[in-house]
Amino acid sequence: MAAIEGGVPSVAIYVTVPDKETGKKIASALIESKLAACVNMIPGVESMYWWEGKVETDQELLLMIKSRQSLVNEVTAKVNEVHPYDVPEVISVPITGGSDKYLQWLADSTTGNAAA
Repeated sequence: MAAIEGGVPSVAIYVTVPDKETGKKIASALIESKLAACVNMIPGVESMYWWEGKVETDQELLLMIKSRQSLVNEVTAKVNEVHPYDVPEVISVPITGGSDKYLQWLADSTTGNAAA
């Protein structure tokens, strides 16, 4: 993934959670470990999916996690460690542009476990 204008390649990582308490727990774990610069908790998500041979529908929250592309595996591991689901959704999409100042702040705010 190419860096934006010489910057650090960044991603938005999406994770669904069953409730606000779980969202805050995951967000805190990611922010405190510097795996994420910011986590938005978006309420009002209705998810429909296949699970154990039948279609399920649940009310969830969506976490939009901003991080470095190089930290996706660490973010995924931390989410899997904290999340109550057997198979939590963790998907990342590249950030291909945006505010230079914001993207620099994102890069400056994330270092992962190397900083710990």
